[in-house]
Amino acid sequence: MDQLLYAEGGSPVRAGGYGRLVDVRYGAEGGGGPGMGRRWRDGAGRLVVDRGDGTPLTLPLELAVSYRARTKGLLGRDSINGAMLLSPASGVHTFRMRMPIDVAYLDRRLRVIAVRTMHPGRLGRPRLRARHVLEAEAGVMVGWGLVAGVRVRVEPDADLGVPR
Repeated sequence: MDQLLYAEGGSPVRAGGYGRLVDVRYGAEGGGGPGMGRRWRDGAGRLVVDRGDGTPLTLPLELAVSYRARTKGLLGRDSINGAMLLSPASGVHTFRMRMPIDVAYLDRRLRVIAVRTMHPGRLGRPRLRARHVLEAEAGVMVGWGLVAGVRVRVEPDADLGVPR
């Protein structure tokens, strides 16, 4: 089985010759560098926002990693408790959504690139450096301290973070 490794510059490279490419992401701690974490799976977890004042904020998180889960996203919902992480993703749309949302674009190191509020029926501009997208109800990300440059951590539930 091939594995996705990272070159010194941070770009992904294939290891093990030809075959399937396995997407390796940051795990619960986000430490150890790229490729050292666990793979994420669809399900529940926690989002930890490392705010500038030294007090981390922990929020409920839904992980949408599979194609099916990413495609559905927040469609058909009236609200969300916490946030939803779409991964991999570099852009979103709000067609057929019932509510306005806040969208945070994250790079491969889970650092916020940009935060935007999107109303229903809009197509968001993709961010070239974005690898993940966080979605939440409109207006809440400002209260969480989620602004460009802030780093977040993803802590999947124990039984969802380990590949079987």
